[in-house]
Amino acid sequence: MDHLTLLLAILYVYTAPCEEIFWDTTVKLAKNMTLECVYPLADTVTQMEWFKIKMERESMAIFNPAFHGIIREAYTDRVYFSNHTMASNDMTLSFHNASEADVGFYSCLLHTFPHGTWEKVIQVVPPDNFEDAGPPNSQMVSEPGKNITLTCEPRENHLLEEVSWEKIQPQQIDLLISCNLSQGRNYTSKYPRQILSNCNKGMKKAFVTMPNVIGSDSGLYRCGFKASTGEKETFVMRLTVTNGETKNSYIPFVAGGAVLLFLLVILITTITVITYKRKKRQQKRGLFKDVWITQNRVSVLRIVTPLSPPTLLCILSVLSSQFILQLASFFFILNNLTTQSPVVQVSAI
Repeated sequence: MDHLTLLLAILYVYTAPCEEIFWDTTVKLAKNMTLECVYPLADTVTQMEWFKIKMERESMAIFNPAFHGIIREAYTDRVYFSNHTMASNDMTLSFHNASEADVGFYSCLLHTFPHGTWEKVIQVVPPDNFEDAGPPNSQMVSEPGKNITLTCEPRENHLLEEVSWEKIQPQQIDLLISCNLSQGRNYTSKYPRQILSNCNKGMKKAFVTMPNVIGSDSGLYRCGFKASTGEKETFVMRLTVTNGETKNSYIPFVAGGAVLLFLLVILITTITVITYKRKKRQQKRGLFKDVWITQNRVSVLRIVTPLSPPTLLCILSVLSSQFILQLASFFFILNNLTTQSPVVQVSAI
């Protein structure tokens, strides 16, 4: 019996580090980096603690609303709570002079009332291992307060087996939702914002909906999935939430361009009329008669017939009208830009 107990203990020690770890956020290692931990509900936070996940959990810092925060000795002068004095549900931890030794997994564990424990896991990776989003396949501009739905589906009409949605930022990647439909497992991350999604077996497209979008929702969103055929695809969408002035933002540009063009037409017309009248007077006096005849004899191709003012005004009017129409069309299309690829759909409700 003693040998059996020893064997089980040894197996536990060697298999525990191999257990799969699910993380909510990936952070790029930087000298001064921040690990965000914001509790999204309105519960009372009774206590929280930061751990570094190694062979065993190593306590880094602990915070209690009544007794404030304590930084463990190994992390003194290296980490601090960023925003706990401004919001009791914000236990974000910041690093000073972080190094490669700080790469790894971290846990933000909160004890709340009445819902109990809540945990967010963060992975810190070297800059070379941080995956950039790449260029977006689709983009959308929306006003605040809209309900935005992002949708992606395979190019072929196949069932989905795995789906994940992420928000991509320069220094971190937040997991929004992860679904393993073949195993019937769904994982909703600790992202501090309401996200609605579909994770149903037999679905052929995936979507996420963000109600009442605000400026901080702007950014890149990545959808990755694996189809029943084994095919894997990734699509990136850019969402821009404006300050509510999108519809009329192009009007000042069109008006300004039209005014500048009108002034330019007046200037050119005035110069042309003055030049034309001056040449008429010179021709009447016969000042350039001999030069003109000589040039005609040398080459007929060098004869230049000055345009009359009415003809020039007609040409300029046509050109200016076309320019104004093209300018207005350009800004109208830019304002209503909702480019859609064959596999990515973006809609606002």
